[in-house]
Amino acid sequence: MRTRTLERGRAWARFAAAATLLFLSPLATTEGGAVGETQSRSLSYRLEEVPPRARSFLGRFDDRQLGLLEKLNRADREHLPRQKLLLVPERWDLDESDYSPLPRQYAAAEPHSKALVVHQPSQVFGAYEGGRLVRWGPVSSGRKTHPTPSGLFHLNWRSRGRASTFDPDWFMRWYFNFENKLGLSFHQFALPGRPASHACVRLLERDARWLFAWGEGWTPGPRGWTVLEPGTPVLIVGDYDFGGPPPWLSPEGAGTGIELPAEGFGPAR
Repeated sequence: MRTRTLERGRAWARFAAAATLLFLSPLATTEGGAVGETQSRSLSYRLEEVPPRARSFLGRFDDRQLGLLEKLNRADREHLPRQKLLLVPERWDLDESDYSPLPRQYAAAEPHSKALVVHQPSQVFGAYEGGRLVRWGPVSSGRKTHPTPSGLFHLNWRSRGRASTFDPDWFMRWYFNFENKLGLSFHQFALPGRPASHACVRLLERDARWLFAWGEGWTPGPRGWTVLEPGTPVLIVGDYDFGGPPPWLSPEGAGTGIELPAEGFGPAR
């Protein structure tokens, strides 16, 4: 236990010592299945330690900037002040898609009018229309004891809100199921800057509301026993490394574009 604590302390110290992170935009072309548009623009970031008076520290950012900090740090506004370090961009004038680690164009999603990707190692989701990225944001997937399974799923049915079967006191707003037997879904809930759910995929409220309206559910048979047509495909990629530091806060990981698998989502709709 003492060894692990020392290792974590040293890791955080290394991050805090990195005053500025300079790297090519993650939207540049990547190898393998994730081929994004080539982009020459570079982005500069810095890691800032969050002081004890975090709320006054965050007070220097406007509403749009705080929204981008939520995305970059995978934490909602309630949890931003609780982070040890924050990744902060040197410039704020770009489109939100320019800050995304996901490729703007994903060839495997092109046959589908709509497709969702969740990249667990980076704790982000991306929504694609005809292979083009139309929205991205942070997620909080399953904690170590309740990991979110990777693989191909589909959006099934939705509810504006429902109580968790694990704990009735947990109310999940903008619920969109993607695995009916296991009860897994996208929904709004706290994003603490790490995987913390019971295998569902948590979203910011604005992203959950958007997905609720954008996604397409299944078409059940006459008696509801069969599925005539599946909903929007959902590709959940990889597993989170619970033994390491958050990759979006590391000099190596923060500026690295995500490589998505080349295999597709199944038959196109």
